[in-house]
Amino acid sequence: MSPSSPSPDDVIHSESFLQALMRRQLGLSVACAATFLIALIGMPLLNYFAPAQMATRVAGFTLSWLILGVLFFPFVWIISFIFIKRSIALEDAEVELVQRSREKI
Repeated sequence: MSPSSPSPDDVIHSESFLQALMRRQLGLSVACAATFLIALIGMPLLNYFAPAQMATRVAGFTLSWLILGVLFFPFVWIISFIFIKRSIALEDAEVELVQRSREKI
């Protein structure tokens, strides 16, 4: 029996395909987590190092409460949205790469 070429499903679900995709998604996850942590740790640091600026009134709130109470939640949603869109784009790019390599065979 001669070895047959792998089927398209075998290539898409191969170990190397999944490892490459997971490696790229890990990088994306680390970048999103770092952005969140910078914002999370940055708030107390801003309050500590720039208390006068953070006490400035903006739209009836102190700047500190405006960022924490109003802007932080949408910021987290934006990070989540970016993560999901880029993660899907990574998956689509990997599938397209496999399909192009399959067409060459």
